[in-house]
Amino acid sequence: MSVNFNYFIPTRLIFGPGKLDELGTMELPGGKALVVLSAGTSMKKYGYLDRVVNLLKKNDVDSVIFDKILPNPIKDHVMKGAELARREQCDFVLGLGGGSSIDSAKSIALMAVNPGDYWDYVVNGTGKGQPVKKGVLPIVAITTTAGTGTEADPWTVITNRETTEKIGFGTDETYPFASIIDPELMLSVPSHLTAYQGFDAFFHAAEGVMSNIATPLSDAYALKSIELLTQWLPKAVTEGSDLEARTNVALANTISGLVESTSSCTSEHSMEHALSAFHPELPHGAGLIMLSLSYFTRFKEICPDRMALIGKAMGEEASADGCLTGLLKLQKSCAVDKLKMSDYGITPEELPRLAQNAHEAMGGLFERDRKKLTVKNTEEIITKAYR
Repeated sequence: MSVNFNYFIPTRLIFGPGKLDELGTMELPGGKALVVLSAGTSMKKYGYLDRVVNLLKKNDVDSVIFDKILPNPIKDHVMKGAELARREQCDFVLGLGGGSSIDSAKSIALMAVNPGDYWDYVVNGTGKGQPVKKGVLPIVAITTTAGTGTEADPWTVITNRETTEKIGFGTDETYPFASIIDPELMLSVPSHLTAYQGFDAFFHAAEGVMSNIATPLSDAYALKSIELLTQWLPKAVTEGSDLEARTNVALANTISGLVESTSSCTSEHSMEHALSAFHPELPHGAGLIMLSLSYFTRFKEICPDRMALIGKAMGEEASADGCLTGLLKLQKSCAVDKLKMSDYGITPEELPRLAQNAHEAMGGLFERDRKKLTVKNTEEIITKAYR
């Protein structure tokens, strides 16, 4: 077997309970930070924002707050955040919260120093794919959820409401300078969101195994993440105050980010991006769960050997059927096996358009499948998943 890959992950990962305190003493890439967080209340309610601001101050770093980010972040807020960063002459951007805040921080860091519109640089869909010539402000990530793995990869997913496109994008420069992963900050995440986020991490790993650019290195990361999530996610969902469970799920999530940096997601993510582009109230992880059994069943005949690796990592038979059995068991143990697209306003009449959008906006991930799906194939998968 011929093995070829390139490896570049420049982010300093600071992992473990209590690690947030290191923000007060660690090397930081500037003296003034734009702190990016969601428009929700949790970062303030649980005192995380105050802690971050005070630790930055202890480290002789001033801060400016941008608290507009939506659960499915949008281009308009990227542009407004970048404008604020320029006006306040911020040296770096700090994303505090879940994947939406950290992804937005990455995109804001790019637009703070580059001209034009964010969609000028996006490669897929209607993006113009222009080169990023002026670099990116340094990025620091402090994750309070375990789902996207964005703290360990360069990717940022932003929705353009004008074109109804939700597209992933990134460069070598959008890797965080440093990321703090403190599982104590995840103890407050509600059980249903813990499940959705944990399954997002699971699919990053599982799709990374099924991707046609998987390597022995990415497989090692992915299969360990799958093993950890199978063992610990149900407990994190049902016993959210269990720090050991939270720590192991957080570890699995960060490892899945490393999978994103060494392999790739597949077209399942393209399909979900279409669902939540048109229905932004749909949590990304929930959309992936809804699609998953139909999607993985389709690939049972395409890459059974790859799915067998997933099944074995889940403690099931080393076969494609073992993968499907493990996936359904994990959904049931996390109480997410009854999710319905119809509960989020998705209608059967929309499904052809959603399939088309998946190819138009995120066609690149269809190139990562081991067999290329047509728009018709995609519509069939989404239709079988619909309820």
